[in-house]
Amino acid sequence: MKTIPTFFILLATAAPLIGQADRAASTVILDDNGVQNLQIETVEVEERDFETTVFAIGRIEEIPSNRAVLSSRIAGRVLELNAYLGDTVEAGQELAVVESRQLGDPPPTVSLVAPQRGLVVDSHIRLGQPVEPEQELLDIADFSRLWAVAKIPEREAAQIGVGTRAYIRIPALGEQWQEARLSQFGVEADRAGGTVDGIFVLDNLSGKLRPGMRAEFSIVLSSRKNVLAIPREAVQGDPASRVVFVEDFELPNAFIRSPVVLGEQNDRFVEVVRGLFPGDEVVTQGSYALSFTGGGSGMSLKEALDAAHGHEHNEDGSEMTPEQQAAYSKEKHDHAGEVARTDNGLSKPLLTYAVVVTALLLIAVQQLLRKRKPSTGSQDAE
Repeated sequence: MKTIPTFFILLATAAPLIGQADRAASTVILDDNGVQNLQIETVEVEERDFETTVFAIGRIEEIPSNRAVLSSRIAGRVLELNAYLGDTVEAGQELAVVESRQLGDPPPTVSLVAPQRGLVVDSHIRLGQPVEPEQELLDIADFSRLWAVAKIPEREAAQIGVGTRAYIRIPALGEQWQEARLSQFGVEADRAGGTVDGIFVLDNLSGKLRPGMRAEFSIVLSSRKNVLAIPREAVQGDPASRVVFVEDFELPNAFIRSPVVLGEQNDRFVEVVRGLFPGDEVVTQGSYALSFTGGGSGMSLKEALDAAHGHEHNEDGSEMTPEQQAAYSKEKHDHAGEVARTDNGLSKPLLTYAVVVTALLLIAVQQLLRKRKPSTGSQDAE
């Protein structure tokens, strides 16, 4: 039979104690105010399709074929004007009336109607202004669909083709990502920037998209299934020591600083190789602030566990053994007795002091009376 070295026996015995000490040192406990002030939000760790992506920036552009121009067939002057810059018009809507230069009483007029539905993005006329047939009067753009043009680095363009999927975010409209597929490439590369235009078509369902808005692109190069991944904002620490904050499964408002080993990352998620399990709740919003928080409630792990379980724990949060519970009860009993003895001991000096002071006062009064009596007798003899 092999003999196990004493070192390994001691190490195995101490391992649970080390784990409990690490938990106590790594747990941040907040009160309700602290959670609200840090705006803590969590997400559940789960397996997902993990996508290798390339990040690009770009702009929202108008689709050239979606712009129309209003013009007059005859020379004349603007007799009526019913649409102005920024107005939304419908196809066939009367936008202006032009009075002809031909003689007549009244002169003949021509009604000008919108060639398509859209937004009046440019106006070149005013009421009463003379117009010519070759003149552009109003520009009308249909913004129901727009181009999202990504500036794709040339070194990545070879991995991207028509139909490639991308997630697009418009910072001016918030954090929501919209999915789209590559429709076509631009006609030429940007020599100075070393990029190629990748054109994606977006449906402007909210009506809030406008040409010129900045866009952020997460273009998918490849995908792997069943990868444990979390949002990038959940990860804290330096590159050599990454940590996340995991919500404690039994203590309210308690978060455990947990070291993790990470794998591949994209612009939104990072792969977790070791340190987390499916179902864990990791902090996303407020994670950075937790890195500098020592425990906003002032409550230790022991106090939190005592309150949650209704019995005493060790300072490191571990459960007390029967021997520790007995020693703790004896210590509390001895401490209570010491307090009682201390209280009784303090009363004796006070009592002695009171007796001595009283005796001294009585003696002083007696001496004063004795001195006054002879003085009174000599006055009577005279």
